[in-house]
Amino acid sequence: MKILVLNGPNLNMLGIREPGIYGDRSYAALEAFVQNACQELGVECEIHQSNHEGVLVDLIQGAYGRMDAIVINPAAYTHTSVAILDALKAVSLPAVEVHLSDVNAREAFRHLSYAGMACVKTFAGFGFDGYRMAVEYLLENHSV
Repeated sequence: MKILVLNGPNLNMLGIREPGIYGDRSYAALEAFVQNACQELGVECEIHQSNHEGVLVDLIQGAYGRMDAIVINPAAYTHTSVAILDALKAVSLPAVEVHLSDVNAREAFRHLSYAGMACVKTFAGFGFDGYRMAVEYLLENHSV
């Protein structure tokens, strides 16, 4: 199985940005965690982070015909991006949404997820472990 792992805006600031919410581990630590989890599970992964909505849309579109599934943490674009929703729907790949924090326990505007409307599952509030849970879910439910 080949999984595209996408991370949205400000995730490159992990360890610096609001550590009380997002933890004190860096984005490099997140990448290493995801790589290790995928390797342990026998999954190929490609990991990207962008602060730019169009880049994320391009990466989603580029997964078509190349990847088997998507794990996405759209970050702030969760609550604003119809473009990401439409891209996920267009490629018709099973996608799982991940959030480090429990977005439903935070501000009301964070409760709406456009990307989540195109995802088969969401894991929120599990920190880095949410990514592993997403990959395990895809393996169990959408393996090729």
